[in-house]
Amino acid sequence: MARDVEDVKYRGRRRWNGSHGRVWWDGEMLFEIAKFEAKVTADREDVLIGNSKDSKITSLTGEGSFTIKSVINRNINRYLEEWKNGHDPRASLVGLIDDPDAVDGQKERCLIDNVWFNELLLLSFEKGQVVEKEFTFGFTPEDANFVEVVDA
Repeated sequence: MARDVEDVKYRGRRRWNGSHGRVWWDGEMLFEIAKFEAKVTADREDVLIGNSKDSKITSLTGEGSFTIKSVINRNINRYLEEWKNGHDPRASLVGLIDDPDAVDGQKERCLIDNVWFNELLLLSFEKGQVVEKEFTFGFTPEDANFVEVVDA
């Protein structure tokens, strides 16, 4: 039995490997990035139609997180000082996945602007472990867009 063309084109090696992901925070590459996630959630309100419950999107929420293997302070002090002075600083993040085995060498890049941080982990460590810091953030979905996308 012959294999479908898609089965050959999209073999296992074509699956993205997160090791080829990169993130830039305000234009500076986070060389110590371990994990990155950004998502948009549709906030809905229930709508009753007869005996059925439907829903209506009322707003969108952007949120995410990234984890770094700590090497340097990474803007934490600057954000802490801004917060202590009553300011709400904003950032931009760019995420890229650029796996050399991707079909036709394609990559995916997303720009997220108007990013705010929800908490700052000032210091955390465990003996015998590499120090990691997780940053949770929010953003306005209208300020996020794909710069490059993988097409079929």
